[in-house]
Amino acid sequence: MKQGDVNGDGIMDNVYLYGNRLDGIFADNITLIIQDGHSNKSTTVNLQNNAGYNARLFLGDFSKDNVKDILVSIDSGGSGGYGIFYIYSFKNNILHEMFDVEKYNNEYKFNVNYEEFYKVSVGSPQLDVLFTIDISYKGYDYLSQYYLENGKLKQPIKGEVLALGALYPIVTNEKSMGYDLLAVQRIIGTSNSGTLGYVENLMTWNGTQFTSSRLSVAILGTRLISLY
Repeated sequence: MKQGDVNGDGIMDNVYLYGNRLDGIFADNITLIIQDGHSNKSTTVNLQNNAGYNARLFLGDFSKDNVKDILVSIDSGGSGGYGIFYIYSFKNNILHEMFDVEKYNNEYKFNVNYEEFYKVSVGSPQLDVLFTIDISYKGYDYLSQYYLENGKLKQPIKGEVLALGALYPIVTNEKSMGYDLLAVQRIIGTSNSGTLGYVENLMTWNGTQFTSSRLSVAILGTRLISLY
């Protein structure tokens, strides 16, 4: 349960997540309940994906209208590390869905291909963007699975950008005290255990939807070998 003014009338409202806890932190039938602090009237929001681990609430102003919005986060569990995320506005007691994880995953799809000379391309035709990751640091045992000694690929190899794994509220302008979103997707090679990097998408509400203000790929650092 979280308390905050989510309908904009200046009175604190109660926001609840209910569910059937089956096993420690796992629950199903997770449901969002918004209780108006003035009238005590409750609004029930049924989530499309309503089962998972560690379900939690965050109240913050994502739409920059000085009224708090509701972020629901649920971990799906499993080795993929996927997340289930919804954001709702309840200004003037009108429910509006601002963010749906399924719609996001459909929009931010990427092709991951191993390229010659120890490179991996991460591209999206629909977003008109291409990133290139250098994997030459991975060493002989790894690279020799896919590459000949001259740096040519033995055969076409694909990786994958996984579905949304994390969605962080982030303050980029302290003066507004509103929140933007940082969405993170993991980039893997040929197996789920091999992380090549992360797609990081900083998104801002533009009045009708969240739009990307900075899309980038982050790579993990390796030990510094003397190059100097």
